[in-house]
Amino acid sequence: MEISNITRHLQVPVAPDQAYTKFVYEINEWWPKTYTWSGEKLLNLRIHPAVNGLCTETGPHEFRCDWGRVIYLTEGESIAFLWQIGPDRAPEPDPDKASEVFLHFFKESDEKTRIDFGHRHFARHGQKGGLYREAMNSPEGWDFILDRFVQYCSA
Repeated sequence: MEISNITRHLQVPVAPDQAYTKFVYEINEWWPKTYTWSGEKLLNLRIHPAVNGLCTETGPHEFRCDWGRVIYLTEGESIAFLWQIGPDRAPEPDPDKASEVFLHFFKESDEKTRIDFGHRHFARHGQKGGLYREAMNSPEGWDFILDRFVQYCSA
């Protein structure tokens, strides 16, 4: 069954290398805590910026949960990672059952970046993949998350 990708095109008022840094290295500063397992008790959210680097949440008592793995990286320009969070928001350890998130950062001017965002391969999440795509494509899904990022870049 084919499930369409989610795509978004964003603009942020910072240079591409700054936008990339804010997304990858400063994710803990802007990512909505409602999209973590630890919620308000979140200690740290991190993307290790290297191929096979883990995307990790650290919660109370140093409890760690890996929620993805970097599969492509061009420092300052693009990143792709496995989204190893299932439709029920449980961690998905099997990479074959993970969808993929990717971002490309393009210079519009010295102080403006266009970001092409995508989330694809929802069918890998199984029978609930279509419903999962609908949820992530809603105002409460990626629109909410990416708006937090745009606000962070604009502050």
